[in-house]
Amino acid sequence: MDSSNLYIIITAGGVGRRMGGTTAKQFLELEGKPVLLRTIEMFRKWYPQANIIVTLPQEYKEYWRNYCFNNNLWFKHVIVSGGITRFHSVKNALEYVPAGATVAVHDGVRPFVPKKMLEVLFNFDFARNKVAGVIPVMPSIESMRKYTYGTDGMPNGSHTVNRDEYMFVQTPQVFDSTILKECYEKPYSPSFTDDASVVESNGYKVATSEGSRFNIKLTTPEDLTMARIFLSLMEGEL
Repeated sequence: MDSSNLYIIITAGGVGRRMGGTTAKQFLELEGKPVLLRTIEMFRKWYPQANIIVTLPQEYKEYWRNYCFNNNLWFKHVIVSGGITRFHSVKNALEYVPAGATVAVHDGVRPFVPKKMLEVLFNFDFARNKVAGVIPVMPSIESMRKYTYGTDGMPNGSHTVNRDEYMFVQTPQVFDSTILKECYEKPYSPSFTDDASVVESNGYKVATSEGSRFNIKLTTPEDLTMARIFLSLMEGEL
């Protein structure tokens, strides 16, 4: 594909409380580099002409600028202030995305997307499949249970559910930018857990594609341990 018409929004607006510590998880070092930098470098390696847009908490924008300056990182990218939710962060970033392009929205703490997976997502034919976009998913490989709730709204038990009816959603989620920009004009709803849910709320269909077990989201200290293993064994192969 023409990567000059590809816009990649990297959402890094969170603070990562589940990771512990005082540093936002996207800035934790992974073998000498911040996780966010490794995520950006992954895309730049395979799509050097792509347009990178990064959403950051307001208090970390200067931190990131200084990091790039001090480490001679001069690659072109746009820094956008993150909003109070992921929805608002993406909405802010879409101001820098033109209509008629392909736009991908990706978690800043997923630095291990395999190249083959990106190729499928970025070359997906929306028109032929009559969809507005495509998202990577993975089936559940473990048993799943669902909470039951009492009249007070608190969990009071659980029961087994059919795991074949569920799937785990990953990023990047890829869309026709004209449609995604249109959908993000809609008022925010708590039901908007990702970009696909925003698009589907406007009546559009979204296709699914096979994700990857390597495409982990670094959320807990255990995830960082796994990420170091991935780097030592697979760097250059993903």
